[in-house]
Amino acid sequence: MKKLLVVSLVALSFVAFAQKPSPKLIDPNNHVLVLIDHQPQMAFATQSHSIDAIRNNAAMITKASKTFNTAIVITSVAAKSFSGPIFSEITEVFPNEKIIDRTTMNTWEDVNAYKAITGKGKKKIVLAGLWTEVCIVGPALSALSEGYEVYVITDACGGVSKEAHDMAVMRMVQAGAQPMTSLQYLLELQRDWARPATYDATNNIAKEHGGGYGLGIKYAKEMFNAQEGKK
Repeated sequence: MKKLLVVSLVALSFVAFAQKPSPKLIDPNNHVLVLIDHQPQMAFATQSHSIDAIRNNAAMITKASKTFNTAIVITSVAAKSFSGPIFSEITEVFPNEKIIDRTTMNTWEDVNAYKAITGKGKKKIVLAGLWTEVCIVGPALSALSEGYEVYVITDACGGVSKEAHDMAVMRMVQAGAQPMTSLQYLLELQRDWARPATYDATNNIAKEHGGGYGLGIKYAKEMFNAQEGKK
């Protein structure tokens, strides 16, 4: 009888907390997305990923941020003198967003960028940008040292070599950062297909930028429409 009571209490406890999401998950309100140095000159030297893949993934997370109205900070380095403008995939989504230009390689050491990021009042910081081993490692380790939770969208980042990118990700993870991908970022924000306000937008972003997953959604929709047409 006692054993049965213990089992029952465990079961009730599981039911009570079964739908409580992990605090490690991101949602539209608990983080700031920081896009760093997605610029032509930085992209030319990137060898860990193809430029078109990085631009595609940058577009995906930018559109996700817009759709879910997340806090965002966009920053560049030496835009006028060296690195060029931020990718159009980003600026077309946020045409009125102020871009903070820096001279520092570490975004965290720039006064204006630091104030913009910390001023959002979020304890979770999601990073993406070029290059992983310099401009992402710097703010990631710096933010971690100040008690922030740091996430890195690894496929919207890139390094001057695969080794440089991989070692940078490993270094950040060992320090406590959490890696994720662009599609993961989008779907973690949606999280439930019963949320109609962002359902269509999420599907459209996935179809346009989600690779095989997006093609699968498109194929399923086309097949459904084809079957409906036969009735």
